Amino acid sequence: MARHAYLTMKTPEEARTIWFDRLEELNVSPGEENIPLSAALHRVISRPVEALRSSPAFHGAAMDGVAVLAEDTFTASTRTPLRLEIGKKAFWINTGHPLPSGCNAVIMVEHLNVEDGGAAVVTERAAFPWQHVRKLGEDMVATEIILPPGVEIGPSELGALACAGVLRPTVFRKPKVAIIPSGSEIVSLEEAREEDLRAGRALPEFNSLVFSAMIRDAGGLPETRSIVPDDPQAIAAAISEAVAEGADLIMMNAGSSAGSRDYTPDVIAGMGEVLVHGVAVMPGKPTVLGVVRACGREVPAIGTPGYPVSGIVAVEEFVLPLLAHWQKRHVRRREFMQAVPCNPLPSRPGMEERVRVKLGLVDDTCFAVPLPRGAGTVTSLSRADGIIRIARDCEGINAGEKVEVELLRSREQIEGALLIIGSHDNSLDLMDSLLRRSHPGFSLTSAHVGSLGGLLALKKGQCHLTGSHLLDGATGVYNRAAIREHLKGEPAILVHLVDREQGFIVMPGNPLAIRDFRDLCRDGDSAVRFINRQRGSGTRVLLDYELRRLGLSPSRISGYRDEEYTHMNVAAAVLSGRADAGLGVRSAAVALKLDFIPVGIEEYDLVIPLRYAQDRRILALLEVIRSAEFKRRVDAMGGYGTSRTGNILWEYHGN
Repeated sequence: MARHAYLTMKTPEEARTIWFDRLEELNVSPGEENIPLSAALHRVISRPVEALRSSPAFHGAAMDGVAVLAEDTFTASTRTPLRLEIGKKAFWINTGHPLPSGCNAVIMVEHLNVEDGGAAVVTERAAFPWQHVRKLGEDMVATEIILPPGVEIGPSELGALACAGVLRPTVFRKPKVAIIPSGSEIVSLEEAREEDLRAGRALPEFNSLVFSAMIRDAGGLPETRSIVPDDPQAIAAAISEAVAEGADLIMMNAGSSAGSRDYTPDVIAGMGEVLVHGVAVMPGKPTVLGVVRACGREVPAIGTPGYPVSGIVAVEEFVLPLLAHWQKRHVRRREFMQAVPCNPLPSRPGMEERVRVKLGLVDDTCFAVPLPRGAGTVTSLSRADGIIRIARDCEGINAGEKVEVELLRSREQIEGALLIIGSHDNSLDLMDSLLRRSHPGFSLTSAHVGSLGGLLALKKGQCHLTGSHLLDGATGVYNRAAIREHLKGEPAILVHLVDREQGFIVMPGNPLAIRDFRDLCRDGDSAVRFINRQRGSGTRVLLDYELRRLGLSPSRISGYRDEEYTHMNVAAAVLSGRADAGLGVRSAAVALKLDFIPVGIEEYDLVIPLRYAQDRRILALLEVIRSAEFKRRVDAMGGYGTSRTGNILWEYHGN
């Protein structure tokens, strides 16, 4: 089948309008249904609701006391107390009970004196008509509209409906969304086997799990169908079956791109019409929108890209608004705040780009650290605090330029986060977990740019602290020389986090028999493919120091310029076969069951500006890292020493 080209891409707004307008022309909607109140929570009312009865349905007492005819009490005063006989001019009554015939007021029991053993009461206050009385229809009157269409039924609305006698309200039917995963290479989560995943023979299908949660949260009824192979006839059959079983919307996941085995656009066109193929947004460009006809029905269809981030953007841009449109809901709008990117955010003109970022409020400025932009980077979804939208006519955003950020978390969560920018260590995620558990409302947000990048960010006031392990080749001492050079004028404390083993991460059994740095410079059949850390990282500094000490040129190392930003990514590169060896910490090798050849112990420290030393979040973080649990769990990772963890090693005065 021919490849598709995106020649007429639409903006998300244009594409949405085209799709919605066509569905309006076809009068496509899920319709309405009557449901019992017990199932009505969070459903949306589809037509005006009239009260079937008045509330209250009678004149009733609003207080405990006696019911009277107000006009009979007009002479009562402190000078001329009025005596009323019970059963003739006054009638005992409790709150909520109907007034006796001929009464129009209630005198509170606190304002009465009882005489003759309860046969009479005396009042010194005149009552006025309808005093302390809930009048018939005071809350609602039969036939009165109590709830308009489009209202989501919450606990209060349930009470109003019950009071009005509306026991089966009419609501918009929940749209039934059929999610059809496609692809000959994907398997269910239950069927995914580690050996197949590593060999690239299979991909676990989890997009439908994410989509289902989003659809359910938006008031839809998701139904994940069986995985369909890359076969046009099989895809068409799956769509027809879903339509026959009552689907209101067909979601085809994967197969919407421009590859030779991406059949979704052609199948939709063959079963109905394609309205849009290609949306000017990244990620999410290959989205296809249309209508399919089967079993005597016309049903909207969307083909979403297979990459998770792209697919989620397509759901957010088209599926959720359609569900809201059908149910007359408002699409939930996220909060925005201003932020300053720590790094430039280049972008390609002609495409609106969504960049997910981590956020940290440092002093009065919110800083944004971009996460990886790949359409398949699922962790950019779970780790992101916000989204920066780069307009389609823009070539990017400069570092330091204020921008609007769409918040994925609350302001309160962002305000409670400590932002650490610097060197990567596996213990940082553990610190965050323990901090969140012991001090709810606080968290640690980390971004990995290397030790030098962290010190520079700290100097610019872009973070609260940094992690560093920069070795001074002249003295053999860690971090102090770098702090003096890069933090002039910024007093800080140096807190020891861990001692950790650095070494070569290699495949199990160390098949190339790598022992020291000289082995990285082999030639011929025994050459070693190396994976390096980025410039400015402490691990890169250590490598360069050892190469200089041994008189070895970096140009002799195959892969010296092939860089990764974390120890875990170095280990993953070795595990995947992309490299034979990488320099990293033992815990990364242990985590992925790789072999490790130690080359030395290094010092990994936290650098904290003195002005934050008494910040409640910093004090909480220090409490966590000094705890016995943190040290025990770090030790269990392998390759760490925690005897000095939490100690203040040095106080730098800024000069």
